Amino acid sequence: MKSEQTIQNEIIIAVNRLGHRLWRSNAGKVITKDNRVIQLFPKGFPDTVGFRKTDGKIIFIEVKTDKGRLRPEQEKFKTFIETQPVLYGVARSPQDAIDIIENGAIYHE
Repeated sequence: MKSEQTIQNEIIIAVNRLGHRLWRSNAGKVITKDNRVIQLFPKGFPDTVGFRKTDGKIIFIEVKTDKGRLRPEQEKFKTFIETQPVLYGVARSPQDAIDIIENGAIYHE
């Protein structure tokens, strides 16, 4: 089975090849060597964020393996973001991500 990171990299490459833009988004906190805390995106924020080339609509894609499930923080984000005028979905493959972006498909568990 492919790792989530491998799937994520494949998704980013496939989506960007189509002209859309998608980047890895990091959530949580990072502690630097000199003990400073840098706050990244909040827990539960999707793995990737970007925009659709045709209309600039923002894209949020949570990446999961075939057996992966959303954590509680991710469920909370999903519940909120699905009320917003954006593209969101859970992708387990590059084709899932393309369907989310180009067809408005939403994949859930």
